[in-house]
Amino acid sequence: MSDTETPDGAHPDSHSQPHSDPGEQAYAAAPVFEGATEPVEEQHSRRLPLVLASVAAALVLGAALAAPLVDRALRGEEQAQRALDLSLVETWDVTDRRHTDDDLTYPQDPPAGGAHHPVWLACGVYDEPVREENAVHDLEHGTVWITHDPGLSDDDVDALAAQLPDNGILSPREDLPSPVAVTVWGAQLRLDGADDERLGLFLEEYGDGQTAPEIGVSCRGGTPDPGGALPGEGTNA
Repeated sequence: MSDTETPDGAHPDSHSQPHSDPGEQAYAAAPVFEGATEPVEEQHSRRLPLVLASVAAALVLGAALAAPLVDRALRGEEQAQRALDLSLVETWDVTDRRHTDDDLTYPQDPPAGGAHHPVWLACGVYDEPVREENAVHDLEHGTVWITHDPGLSDDDVDALAAQLPDNGILSPREDLPSPVAVTVWGAQLRLDGADDERLGLFLEEYGDGQTAPEIGVSCRGGTPDPGGALPGEGTNA
């Protein structure tokens, strides 16, 4: 055997190389990703502001969406309460608007619309019953007609007059089914007296003449005669 030969066919420099474990070689060859060894606490700390921002945005959006719903709910409750207070308002779909000189019989007491006299009554407070055919013409113009029992005290009549709209008529009426009644075209409410708080609610709801066919036309210029007669030539009635 020569000096250059080694037993068992070993490579001449096999003893000069350090022994390496295959697992260590695999570990050394594996790629190292940046941040792979970042602590979990630091990852959470970086994500926390994003989470908080998302939650805040969701809360703001939710509040914006909820606000109209809350507002509608509150207004709906208020309207429901008003409807409860005005629950005894009677309404009719009145389509007859003929002019006639005849005496008429109306289905409501007081009448709440229908055919009527060509001449309307002037706005104001009357101390005697007015002709209903003329008063119905006022209702067509959007006038509020408050009628009361003739036996109502002067103080109560004054209290009603204080609430009478500019485009309104106040008059006593015989055999009225209630102490006071407030009427517009197609709607009416019977009241318990001059201090009935529903009068204010009715005027707020209907006092603008919204139910009248000729909304916005005043009762001004009508005849001041309770019986409906023209006072003389030149009256704009």
